[in-house]
Amino acid sequence: MLKNNLGFPRIGNQRQLKRACEKYWSGKISESELLETGKTIRLANWQLQKEQGINLIPSNDFSFYDQVLDHSLMFGTIPERFNDLNKTDLYFAMARGFQSEDQNIKACEMTKWFDTNYHYIVPEFQAFQTFHLNDTKVIDEFIEAKNAGILTKPVLIGPITYLLLGKVKNADFNALSLIDRLLPVYLELLNKLQKAGAEYVQIDEPFLGLDLNFFQKETYRKVYHKIKNELPDLKIILSTYFEGIEDNALAALNLPVDTLHIDLKRAPDQLDNILGKIGPDLKLSLGIIDGRNIWKADYEKAIQFVQKAVNQLGEERVMIAPSCSLIHVPVDLENETTIDPEIKDWLAFATQKLIELNEIATILAAPNSPLLARNTASITKRSTSTRIHKPEVKKRSLEISDRELKRNAIFAERKNLQKTHLKLPDFPTTTIGSFPQTKEIRTLRANLKKGIITAENYEAEIKRHTAEVIKWQEALGLDVLVHGEFERNDMVEYFGELLEGFVFSANGWVQSYGSRCVKPPIIFGDIERLKAMTVAWSSYAQSLSAKPMKGMLTGPQTILQWSFVRDDQPRHETLIQLAFAVRDEVADLEKAGLKIIQIDEAALREGLPLKKADQDAYWNHAIKAFKIASAVAQPETQIHTHMCYSQFKGIMDKLADMDADVITIETCRSQMELLESFQDFQYPNEIGPGVYDIHSPTIPSVLEIEQSLEKALAVIPEGNLWVNPDCGLKTRAWPETEASLKNMVQAAQNLRLRNLN
Repeated sequence: MLKNNLGFPRIGNQRQLKRACEKYWSGKISESELLETGKTIRLANWQLQKEQGINLIPSNDFSFYDQVLDHSLMFGTIPERFNDLNKTDLYFAMARGFQSEDQNIKACEMTKWFDTNYHYIVPEFQAFQTFHLNDTKVIDEFIEAKNAGILTKPVLIGPITYLLLGKVKNADFNALSLIDRLLPVYLELLNKLQKAGAEYVQIDEPFLGLDLNFFQKETYRKVYHKIKNELPDLKIILSTYFEGIEDNALAALNLPVDTLHIDLKRAPDQLDNILGKIGPDLKLSLGIIDGRNIWKADYEKAIQFVQKAVNQLGEERVMIAPSCSLIHVPVDLENETTIDPEIKDWLAFATQKLIELNEIATILAAPNSPLLARNTASITKRSTSTRIHKPEVKKRSLEISDRELKRNAIFAERKNLQKTHLKLPDFPTTTIGSFPQTKEIRTLRANLKKGIITAENYEAEIKRHTAEVIKWQEALGLDVLVHGEFERNDMVEYFGELLEGFVFSANGWVQSYGSRCVKPPIIFGDIERLKAMTVAWSSYAQSLSAKPMKGMLTGPQTILQWSFVRDDQPRHETLIQLAFAVRDEVADLEKAGLKIIQIDEAALREGLPLKKADQDAYWNHAIKAFKIASAVAQPETQIHTHMCYSQFKGIMDKLADMDADVITIETCRSQMELLESFQDFQYPNEIGPGVYDIHSPTIPSVLEIEQSLEKALAVIPEGNLWVNPDCGLKTRAWPETEASLKNMVQAAQNLRLRNLN
């Protein structure tokens, strides 16, 4: 039975890729040194998978920034504004923007990869779009592995998924209408791969798990029959993941491919439907290992799926695999030396998931293997652990009343009260929360953990930085201040460390975008807040200024979405536990004198189920959780929330139902296109559309920001418009932060002057 892996983490087991990219961007290493780092990581990944007995080892799953961006470069999908740049500058400019003395090129839009926290660079399509084979990365890496003695399975994003991931620009047309221009490039590429020696090619088409119309299904039929006709001997593994293909089962099962991969962790019930409809030749790759979470696989349950498929199809027509690429989990659990040993025994990172595949294959071949008993003992120990369940926490989650889910006044009344109390000008300026986390700040935190400095010394230094940034914001002229979050390692990890029910890794890094890696907390049990988490820092900051200070919290849905969540109870039950923890913090911040409290829900849209039939239940839980967290605030307390890199079309009524006083969103990368959603739906409360892109090192001019604000004023009433960056400034450097915010404040002041005149 073949063991098939869909993709492996590309960052390196010590985040080597992150460090190399950032050194290259800052001019500290050459392009050749950057490329050598990539080659070293790829070779290590291939060798590891070979050692772990993986038969179908992926290549082209490596990327210096993003795999969708790689495909755009490969197919020549390059916006005209980047035409004058050389290849490497072009690649990173599309991701990060490019600025020089005579050029200021905006980056391509970035958004979430389906319902994950991975961000991809959105392809831009024009009505006159053409495609050509502009880059041979996928072929080069296949040959690179072959020269190292490893025959890999090249991985491509499917042509239909690639087009559906993109955005049409400056015209109104269906991106799929471009398929006849794109398909010949795929055929050329597949032909070259076959000539180079590829036996299998993995083509990822996750859109097969979504709601498809007749035209889209017909396009799948047309495309894959064309590929089969042109390349009859090439074995295509068509991969679906993140959802089941139930509604599209007939369309998928009738495609002329060698193997269909299905995700049995997200959609275990689809197997019976597929086995009832599958033809006589199609093979199945069964995604029985969770590629999205870090819990140890239950071998007995996984084997039941495999045996059911083998009983009908025979062993030669069944492969076993993770549910999706392993880029969504950390590299190796062996890098962890500080996780509680009991809990560590319940976990599996990417390397361990490869081992799990091997062990399941061993058990299938030798049912009496002691590997099964060992796994069963670990699974049982976790399920019966007294550390997981807290009856009093579960009881509270069931006792919330409808009255407690509503603010004590409607928005119009709250707005008048807040205007009186806060005395803010028109077009108030603020930031999203965090300021640059410099090497000095990170060293302070590391030295505290190592015991090099005392907690008292650490606190004194963080207070000094906080005082300096507040004074700096006042001098800059910002209207609503933040304390900078210098005490926080991460917007989710910080809160998890102060809540019961979480455990943390030391090296459990996962790529979020480009060189940005996050270390998701692990929720293993019931969640409880035993003490205040932010009150001391926020009240200290407020004591230093007469201007209003925002108390900064991460919302329950975002904490849930950006953590590895326990899989032994429904996610919404864990969500409500988180909401009560945030609610208690809101109440304490208000008692401490904070009159503006921001509850970030950056991941609200990200968690939305991919299928429409499942979305209403999600919104009910997510909105309820936000209201539990926020409704405790008095009417004169202004509640903000923030959402970044999301598509808001069709969900504006849900955002309004949250009833936050102010919402701040990302709009700059899309050149304010997201504001179109506010034309279709009159958002009733206040809003701050981000006026500059913080994920790009470029500095916006005053004029650029004014133009963005003018676009916003076309759909947002003057009295409801805030002025702010797209997102937090943690990852930026101080010089660009200061220059950008200075221009932002000036633009707001210019707008006020024009209004007075």
